[in-house]
Amino acid sequence: MCERGKGLRFVAGANTSLTPTLLTSSCNIDESYKYIFLPLCYSFTFIFSLSLNSVVLYRSFRHTRRWNTSLIYMVNLASTDLMYGLSLPFLVASYIMRDHWVFGDFMCRLVRFLFYFNLYCSIFFLTCISVHRYLGICHPMRIVTMENKRAVKGTCAIVWAVVFILTSPIFRFAQTGYVVRPETFLNCWDDAIDEEFSEYVPYGIILHVLGFFIPFVVIAWCYSHVVLTIFRTFNGRQERMSVASGQSPYVHRRRKSIKTIVTITILFSLCFLPFHITRTLFLVLKELKNVHCYNMRMVSICYKVTRPLASFNAWLNALLYFLTKDKGPPCCPRPDPNHHRDLLCIFKVPYTHNSSFKCLTQSPQSSFMD
Repeated sequence: MCERGKGLRFVAGANTSLTPTLLTSSCNIDESYKYIFLPLCYSFTFIFSLSLNSVVLYRSFRHTRRWNTSLIYMVNLASTDLMYGLSLPFLVASYIMRDHWVFGDFMCRLVRFLFYFNLYCSIFFLTCISVHRYLGICHPMRIVTMENKRAVKGTCAIVWAVVFILTSPIFRFAQTGYVVRPETFLNCWDDAIDEEFSEYVPYGIILHVLGFFIPFVVIAWCYSHVVLTIFRTFNGRQERMSVASGQSPYVHRRRKSIKTIVTITILFSLCFLPFHITRTLFLVLKELKNVHCYNMRMVSICYKVTRPLASFNAWLNALLYFLTKDKGPPCCPRPDPNHHRDLLCIFKVPYTHNSSFKCLTQSPQSSFMD
């Protein structure tokens, strides 16, 4: 992947893939590492994305009647991941050929578009799953009115439409262009050419804010409240809620919630957060003048290293399905007559002999993430 920006000029170099020259000083950035590192990363992502997401979709479509809200989100997530994974062989071939692009201008635009489309679809669907988890734990009675498959499918359709609108300008900015080294060849530009880079930077920043930073704040807020609710409720009720198998339904639900939190946190920490921080710095520094060469070199390397890490979400998302999927029968075994009231409720408030109590019973629908 070649990059160009305002204030930089790329000239031929014998030992560097690109030699950017600042308007005031010379700065050589050696990118030869990417011709080994990037093909390996994208090949790895292609293999695991294709296999894991195919399994998720195959197992899901075998039992469509059992779909609930969480599984609907997961199917949409796996679909966009699989679609992006199928575009990776084009990038692998391009990097193996040292940035030579032979697949035409339309495929260049499509491949670049699919990266960002998958990236922000993943973030938005993970945000929907997180909000659903938050409502199920912190507002259990309110979620009952939202367990409507038609409403969830409508939400997924809105996500696809919004992300398409956010990422559609990529079709305009990404394009093929000629690069001059010892020889002249056609390359697929990712950001924008010099003449359009000033227009691209505001769009890139807005895309980062709307597509990542706002969803990240929403997820962080939801999970901070989920964690507090889980441990606050769990501390006072663990011993009272026993079942014949020796495990409380709330313990089962709590463990699945923690798995969801840990998995999504790892996804954001590994895939999304480093990429958006380094990419934002990269865009800003390329637009500024008189940037110190060392700073530009470090940010450029970090950005290109975190980019394939961002693509790892195309197969890491599938782990959310496997890690949180029920591996046995539903968690509501036959209650012990001696503990009837404790077994009827996952959550309850203190009660006396003559007072009523509140409880949340588990949804009758089986779920990979209740």
